Amino acid sequence: MNIVLASAEVFPFAKAGGLADVSGYLPKEWEALGHRSLIVMPKYGDIDVEKFKLKPMNLTIAVPMGSWTEFAQIWSATLPDSTVPVYFIESADYFDRQGIYGNPDGFADNNRRFVFLSRAVFELAAALNFKPDVILANDYHTAFTMPFLKIHYRDHHLFRDTVGVQSIHNMAFHGVFEPQETLYLAQIGMDQFYSMSWFEFHGALNTLKAGIMFADKITTVSPTYALEIRYSDQGHGLQNVLLERAGDLIGILNGVDYKVWDPETDDSIYVNYTTDTVEKKWENKYEFLRRSNVHESEIYADMPLIGMVSRLTDQKGFDVVRDAIEYLLHIYPIRFTLLGSGGREYENYFRDLNLRMHPRTLIRIGYDEQLSHRIEAAADIFLMPSRFEPCGLNQMYSLKYGAIPIVRRTGGLADTVFEFNAESGTGNGFLFDDLNVQSLVDVIGRALNVYYNKAAWKKAMRNAMTADNSARKSARAYLEVFEWARRGR
Repeated sequence: MNIVLASAEVFPFAKAGGLADVSGYLPKEWEALGHRSLIVMPKYGDIDVEKFKLKPMNLTIAVPMGSWTEFAQIWSATLPDSTVPVYFIESADYFDRQGIYGNPDGFADNNRRFVFLSRAVFELAAALNFKPDVILANDYHTAFTMPFLKIHYRDHHLFRDTVGVQSIHNMAFHGVFEPQETLYLAQIGMDQFYSMSWFEFHGALNTLKAGIMFADKITTVSPTYALEIRYSDQGHGLQNVLLERAGDLIGILNGVDYKVWDPETDDSIYVNYTTDTVEKKWENKYEFLRRSNVHESEIYADMPLIGMVSRLTDQKGFDVVRDAIEYLLHIYPIRFTLLGSGGREYENYFRDLNLRMHPRTLIRIGYDEQLSHRIEAAADIFLMPSRFEPCGLNQMYSLKYGAIPIVRRTGGLADTVFEFNAESGTGNGFLFDDLNVQSLVDVIGRALNVYYNKAAWKKAMRNAMTADNSARKSARAYLEVFEWARRGR
């Protein structure tokens, strides 16, 4: 199968969130399964050309926009640990700037930038004479590839048999723009924009809605999230649109690249370990505490270490964590470690907490990839009390590293973490429903009761570490959807 993956971010070249990770591992897994794929993404101004060995190609493509034609130089590189080609669309006007989206409010010209990117996907494939069986669009940024496929390229010899799949990583971002300019840029007439049309939503052009309605199939990043976005406010207003396409909407869990996240081979952690040598996890905890300036005499105290690696936002439940953490530290003999950045009020609070309560608190504001691995290896418990979580990856990393997750029952967290039962020896973590201080205190207390039952805790760790949340499993599920779409075509 020939697959084009179009994405605004791809790890390791440009990353703002989990979309980059998924875009970076799926094509490698498809290649290993015998399929041919290529990636199309922007060439942002802050991509490290030398580090990632980007090379300019002797190729310039013409991209129709409005009543004129624009041009883009193409650069190429190879996805690390694979032979998958990555093609970068260079545009001084649209992408030669710092940042991907222009957070927090977005660049004012994001409609132009992403219409251009979506149209360039087809012109590049044509220039390469690449005939795709499937185009996979990701979130609103490349959603316009779906209407383009059915409107502008339906009779093109390379694309007449191509199916389009729209993947939704986060329903919170729709790509809502002024319709007249955006459709003009897309060379789609305003006669296609009317109340309840596939482009219209509350009087504006909704890019994600267009992607959903024009796609042959729609995926999202977990089975539970596929239900939540249809039947709750997690759909952010598009619930009825998703219900209309419910028969073509499939939840596929994101996966973990175990070449990167595996305590047996991870060179970022202090001591490697497996399910047969889980006791070596304690050596990682010891070294982590020692390097965090915990006195030798205190390191040996049997105090469970609760870890978090996260953006500091309300979505991740940090309003409740902030209100609960000092109480938890006073009633339970625990240590708490946090690596993250985000809202200034949260950053300031946790800096102050660390000054007041070190060495019970071990907090680093910012992000450090190596440290995130070390926290997973050191932590006994990993906390993810998210308000909503389309899929989540950190709970999957934690499972692999035997850091027992405590999660709120939502989205992908509910699909990957299962309540541990000490009597039956089943399950791999602890879940709660109501996001408030009392619920958080209660679930941590429940986990600590098991922690001090060493045989039961060891069983929970082994259950966690043997859970299969691999990228390969996720990639196979996408291939099944692609085949389904092709049969429907």
